[in-house]
Amino acid sequence: MLDDSLNPMDTSDTSHISGTSGTVDATGPAYDALDDHEELSGDLPGDADEDAFEDEPEEDEEEEELPSVEQLLGAAVEGVGGAERPGQVKMAQAVRHAIENDEHVAVQAGTGTGKSLAYLVPAIRHAIESDSAVVVSTATIALQRQLVDRDLPRLSEALADYLPHEPQFAILKGRRNYLCRYKVTAAWPEDEDEQLFDPREVSATGRMVQRIQDWAEETETGDRDELVPGVNEQAWRQFSVSARECLGAQRCPSGAECFAERARERAGKVDVVVTNHALLAIDAMEEFAVLPEHDVVIVDEAHELVDRVTSVVTDELSEISVSTAVRRVGRLIEQAVADRLQEAGEDLKALLAAAPPGRIDQIPQVLGMTLSLVRDAAWACITAMGPRGGDMWGGGKNDDPEKAGQRKAAFTALDEVHDTAVRILEAFGGDSEVDRAEVVWLDGATDRRPPVLRVAPLSVGGMLRDKLFADRTVILTSATLALGGTFDGMARQWGLGPARAEQAAPAETEQKPDTQQKPDSGQKRKPWIGLDVGSPFDHARSGILYIAKHLPQPGRDGLPKEYLDEIAELIEAAGGRTLGLFSSMRAAKAATEALRDRLGTPMLCQGDDSTSLLVKQFAEDPATCLFGTLSLWQGVDVPGPSLSLVIIDRVPFPRPDDPLASARQRHIAARGGNGFMAVAATHAALLLAQGAGRLLRSQNDKGVVAVLDPRLATARYGGFLRDSLPPFWTTSDPQKVRAALRRLTSTAS
Repeated sequence: MLDDSLNPMDTSDTSHISGTSGTVDATGPAYDALDDHEELSGDLPGDADEDAFEDEPEEDEEEEELPSVEQLLGAAVEGVGGAERPGQVKMAQAVRHAIENDEHVAVQAGTGTGKSLAYLVPAIRHAIESDSAVVVSTATIALQRQLVDRDLPRLSEALADYLPHEPQFAILKGRRNYLCRYKVTAAWPEDEDEQLFDPREVSATGRMVQRIQDWAEETETGDRDELVPGVNEQAWRQFSVSARECLGAQRCPSGAECFAERARERAGKVDVVVTNHALLAIDAMEEFAVLPEHDVVIVDEAHELVDRVTSVVTDELSEISVSTAVRRVGRLIEQAVADRLQEAGEDLKALLAAAPPGRIDQIPQVLGMTLSLVRDAAWACITAMGPRGGDMWGGGKNDDPEKAGQRKAAFTALDEVHDTAVRILEAFGGDSEVDRAEVVWLDGATDRRPPVLRVAPLSVGGMLRDKLFADRTVILTSATLALGGTFDGMARQWGLGPARAEQAAPAETEQKPDTQQKPDSGQKRKPWIGLDVGSPFDHARSGILYIAKHLPQPGRDGLPKEYLDEIAELIEAAGGRTLGLFSSMRAAKAATEALRDRLGTPMLCQGDDSTSLLVKQFAEDPATCLFGTLSLWQGVDVPGPSLSLVIIDRVPFPRPDDPLASARQRHIAARGGNGFMAVAATHAALLLAQGAGRLLRSQNDKGVVAVLDPRLATARYGGFLRDSLPPFWTTSDPQKVRAALRRLTSTAS
């Protein structure tokens, strides 16, 4: 039985806390003093020995031209007013080592490590030394803005006196994110059929269109994210183009003042280019370059890389995509040819409306015939359009820009329809499950759109291995990469092989994730290492992991009464201060409604207002509770007394009917692997680690992570999940947990 003396919530002794409150990443109090006892974890598969990153002797005087990474890091930390942390130094040395030795490194860096400084300093040094750009890729706009608006300006200023020139940086997004000056003034076919939308939505969209037109007269960047408040996709698409729709700077009348081209030009002159995972994937996989030439990529928020890349390479086909192609091509070819595509689209519309949503394992004959009709009709339209022109822009050199834009838009829409129909048909070409490479599913209709056919790869590991990792040094980092105590699961999803040979052999886990890997293409793989630099937080003394073993297993009929009772008692003990992370929006709303009348605590639920405003309100009022789902699992940073309890209702496995996850799981099993551990358990471990990471956001934070699902303690995969979480003090005793929360509440008040 656990002794009360081990309870980390005894607030009478806070001598173990060092420094003041801080936030994740690169600036301010996040660099306050770290306890000297923080050590490099040495039991992870592929973990690097920290001795491997010790300073190496200089071989010649030329290497002394620039200060060392350690010297620059010291100057950077001093410049932003912080203090160096051992984990930060270890990470910077690992990044330097990877760049110098042309190998990859995956670094798990806990909240408060200062990981952005740890990778930016060696990256900037390399960029200036080699006179080439380094690309930093993130999953979220929030981190992009943090890097560009806060971290990089302060870092550049701090390093200016130590380098040949002050480091320069820029942000680069996909072309669709920038206002198209030509499209603002030119006649251009509409992308959406307004009849699909509610009249009130059309009216609201019209007001947004007017706002964009007014903003277009004053914006200096054309960056959609600078238009506040934002606008919906339907409005924005009327003023933007994709890369495939763009006429090109040389052909476009507005090419000289194009916002997207200006952004690319700026990015080509800087040391650090900040972008997103989607654009990184497009640059790596397309035949045309999107990003400036580079040999080093830093992937922050690397736990989201696979999902973001999967989204990029997922195609969709619906009545909207077909009707858009028909409208765009209608005036450019004979009506009879366009009518043929329209009729095929109407057949597809009727078929999808009657079909049940979900994964499609065997293509029904009628669907195959309809897709063939769509494919052939789209090809007939493409043929009728005539030559595209040598540069694929849509016409001869004497075509006027308006006609060229219409042709380019038509070709783009037709290509998407034709190529997606072909891809869906070919997805069913394998003889067995083992041979299958892609999955097809039907998303049912919603209030805002009709049914959509989607096709996605079962794995993006091979693409990443061949297109991203083959000819670049890649640094991958996140607070959650070592799932189940090993980097292997994430590494396999990225397409990386075993860690560098001299690293330790993989540790035994309760159930080691298996995944599919296609045979090596024969291309020599770069070595990689995994490194956990730990966390500045003393998790065992600052936090409790409470597993409610006495509760029943969650079912499919909503939250059991016992769960609501448990949540209510925990919230009362915590005095509010609770972030509730639920596996579904239905569960979050049900809990909110059930507890609003029962408790005297303000209850907020995701969807009541914008997420950013809800988080702000939650942070400002310690008595408040905030309930929600996926975006809150990873997007909430509330240091201080407003958050002392994180409640997780159940182990966040993918839904059983999730078409992509279920197909990947079945495919791995067909190849002899453990599909459940490779897909479902790995997905759950990642989200659990992210959710639990919401608790400790600064040095002085204390609290409880309460998991109501007893399977975390009792199921055979429970050890794998627990090994993915921070090393909190763990208990299943509800009385100890409530007593600890009450002590915290009395201290905070």
